[in-house]
Amino acid sequence: MNPAPNLILVGPTGAGKTSIGKRVAERFGLVFVDADQAIVDRTGASIASLFEHVGEAGFREREKATLHDLLAGHGQLVSTGGGAVLDADNRIQMKQRGYVVYLQVSVEAQLKRLGRCTNRPLLQRPDREQVLHDMAMRREPLYREIADLTLDTDGLTPPEATARLTQLLAHRWQPIEENA
Repeated sequence: MNPAPNLILVGPTGAGKTSIGKRVAERFGLVFVDADQAIVDRTGASIASLFEHVGEAGFREREKATLHDLLAGHGQLVSTGGGAVLDADNRIQMKQRGYVVYLQVSVEAQLKRLGRCTNRPLLQRPDREQVLHDMAMRREPLYREIADLTLDTDGLTPPEATARLTQLLAHRWQPIEENA
């Protein structure tokens, strides 16, 4: 058993962090927190708007501050943005404050799942497939570096992935209570 105060999902866009995360949080009695939504709530601006007005660097600063605050808590399942692992401090914080699950997905499955998605600023380009390959090349080693557990979600529906992940976590992760 690997005890940790939070469960943290990392992985590329389209891996199922939100859809699987909500189900897993419910099964374990955790509070589900979508880090990207927390950024939107804090700033009052959409992710796309933040990228447009402050650029990726400005967005990443806000992401880092939000993640730091979220991970100070406990009893949560935190679904991170796909690029949260790019920052070394974020990776350290995730390892210290949670049991990290890497939801893996192929670029081919990402393309199918994302369809005509328009709310992901880094994918609003005609060469989406190449962008996804480039992101995977850069981010995959970082996901693996911090992962306590990896689950390949290719070919799995969210309920199937949830069942598999829940079973794995029951034997590998133990939530620890912290005094508030």
